[in-house]
Formats: sequence, C-alpha cells, structure tokens
Amino acid sequence: MSEQVSTIAMADAAKPSGVRWKIFLLMLFLISINYIDRASLSVAMPVIAKEFDIDPAMQGLILSSFFWTYALMQVPGGMLADRFKPRIVIALATLFWGFFQALAALSTSWMLLLMTRLGLGASEAPIYPAGGKLNAIWMTQTERGRGATLLDGGAPLGAALGSIVIAWLMAAFSSWRVAFVVAGIGTMLCGLWAWYYIRNVPREHPSVNEAEARYLEEAHAIEDAATPPSSGASGIAYFRFRSVWCMCLGWMFFNTTFYGLLTWMPTYLFKVHGFDIKALGGASFIIFFAGFVGELVGGWIGDGWRARGGAPNTVFRTLFGIAAIMATVSIFLVAYVTNAVAVVVLLSTTLFFLRWCGMYWAIPSALAGRGKSGFLGGCMNLGGNIAGITTPLIVGFIVQATGSYFLALMYFAAAGIALLICSTLIDYSRKLPV
Repeated sequence: MSEQVSTIAMADAAKPSGVRWKIFLLMLFLISINYIDRASLSVAMPVIAKEFDIDPAMQGLILSSFFWTYALMQVPGGMLADRFKPRIVIALATLFWGFFQALAALSTSWMLLLMTRLGLGASEAPIYPAGGKLNAIWMTQTERGRGATLLDGGAPLGAALGSIVIAWLMAAFSSWRVAFVVAGIGTMLCGLWAWYYIRNVPREHPSVNEAEARYLEEAHAIEDAATPPSSGASGIAYFRFRSVWCMCLGWMFFNTTFYGLLTWMPTYLFKVHGFDIKALGGASFIIFFAGFVGELVGGWIGDGWRARGGAPNTVFRTLFGIAAIMATVSIFLVAYVTNAVAVVVLLSTTLFFLRWCGMYWAIPSALAGRGKSGFLGGCMNLGGNIAGITTPLIVGFIVQATGSYFLALMYFAAAGIALLICSTLIDYSRKLPV
C-alpha cells in the first residue's frame, strides 16, 4: 500500500503544477477590474453630462483625458517592469488606480473629474507592459498566445462587466458616485492580492513544483539558444526595424476601433437607438462579452496551430487577417442598420473577431525576448493609446459637426483596413538583433 501511495505521489510530482495559468487568470481578473474602472465613466457619461451640462465635444475631451497620462507613462512603465520586475509594478499600479477611481466620486465639476482621470491613466499605465513581461517570464513560445489573450481578455470582459455592474449600481443607488467608490475600493483590495500571489521568477513561487520550473527553464533555454546575441544598443535601435513600427501602428489601429466603441458606444446606443440605462447595460455586456469569448478562442486557435508546427508568420498573419476583415465588414454594416437587435449582433461580431488581436501581446517577447519585452510592450501600448487619446476627441467632433455617427463608424472601418495591412507586414519568425 505504501509503495502505491509513493508511486502516485511521484506521478503527481512529475506533472507541472500549472501555477503559470493561475497567475494569468489573476491577470485576467486584474485587467477586467482595470476596464471596469475605465468603462464606468462611459456608462455614467449620459448622467454626468446632464449634471455638469457638458456638450459632446467636451465629453470627448473628458473621455480622452485618461489616455493622455496613460499613453505618456507606457514606455516608463515598461522600463520599470524590466528594471524592478513585474510583481511590485503590478501591485502598486493597482493600488493607485483604485484610489483615483474612488476619488472621482468627489468631483463637483467636469474639471475635477478630468483631473482624477489623469491620475487614473498614469496609475493604470504600467499594468499591460508588466503583464507582457510576465508572459515572457512565465510562458513558453507555444503558450504565449493564450497567455496574451488571458492578459488582454480582461479588456472586453471588464468592459462587459463594467457596463452591467456600473449601470446596476447607478440604478440601485441612484448615484454614479457610489458606483465609483465601490469600484475603487474593490480595485485596491485586488492590488494586495496581486502582491500576495505573483512572483517574478517561477522558482520563487511557493506553489511551483520542480516539474513546472524545469519545464519552463528548458523551454526558455531552447528559445534563448535561437536568440541573436545582444548588440548592446539602446532600445531606440528597435525602431530600425519595420516589424516594430508595424506592431506599434497595428496596435494603434486596433485600439482606434476598440477604444472608440468603449468610450462612445453607450452614448451611441442611448441616443441613436433609444436604449435606456438598463437596456444599455445589458446590450453593452453582450457586445463586450462576445469580445472576451473571441479573444480566448483566438488564443486557443493560435497556440494550438503553433503547437502542431504552424510557422509563426503563417499563424499570426492568417489569424490577424481574418480578425481585421471580419471586424471591418461588421462595423461597416452597423452604419446601415436601423434595427436595434441587428446592431447589437453586428457590434458583437465586430468585437468577437477584433479581440483575436489580443495576441499582439505575444509580439514583444517574439521580437525582443524576455530581457526587453517590457520596454517593447510599453512602446506598443504607447502606439495603441495614441488612439485612446485621439479617437474620443475625433468622434466627439464628428458627432457635434455632423449630428450623426455615420462618419465615426466609417472611421472605425478604415482603421480595420489599416490593421490588416500592418499585421501582414510584421515578421513574427525571428528575434531582432538589438
């Protein structure tokens, strides 16, 4: 009997413990909280705009203000993750953005609200570059697609949950301020959880067994053997390569459509299709949850294809191409459909395929390796959040100038075509000699 128990114990010990997947489920949760906090203002904007007497152009300014500091801090956030490792960066970022989310509830004017959004943007900025760094440290080459989509899947999931949770809290308490306080306090508690569970190196984690540590070390050793030696050049040298420019621009065009929907879709459904606050929360949940499901499906397809021997260029160019084409066609059709149910279906289709591009978060480690993946991820997300700054403003001015959302939807469709071009021009097959 004792021999049988010993044999079972040895078999269990030979199985990798899977802590890396639990860490990325935690990151999925943190990014979801991140986007609940971001989406809260978009959901509450119809009420806040009436309270503070804000016109559409000024609404666009406030919605974009988050991205000013968020974009500015992307590269510094990635450099912090490279230097101080992701654990402390993720924990502190989460604590501080929760503080600013709760502080927004005290706003008595649009100016004070804008100031809290600037603080929220600066605080949230390091989370994605640090998450990309975790992906390089904790995942193998055939797992990083799923790691990337778990990391980035929090965006549509958080937007979906944010829409329905914030809308429910606003309806239950008749106050957008209470909703913001609850979200902020919950976020700060999650920051403490992140510090408790995340580790910078697999062998530092108390729950990682020898099999998982060895599995990751062996996979990384094979990857490192194929990596060209460092030239000792600064990170700026990466911008000699077309792939880096196309990565940053592709992520910018992806975010043009996603952030446009995140910031303006609730108001669009409210004004154009007559959704009340409860219907708005339900429709937004359906649309963004479709994006979450699509993101996980894309990562599963990508990693499965890679594990079966698919060449990186074939896999990524095909999947990103399908995503861009389907999202473009769907968002284009939204402009010509008047039935509210059909609009929700088309927007859900748009996000289902668009979010396959969450696998972009596997690109920094594919191009730069683990050493500088934080920096390159910060550069990529800087490009993405240039769209975060400009898109709400552009849509606000289009709506105010034309009284219609038609040209805004055409703007999103054009971004989808540009995403297709950029994704096709990236070379995913080799690390850059920097």
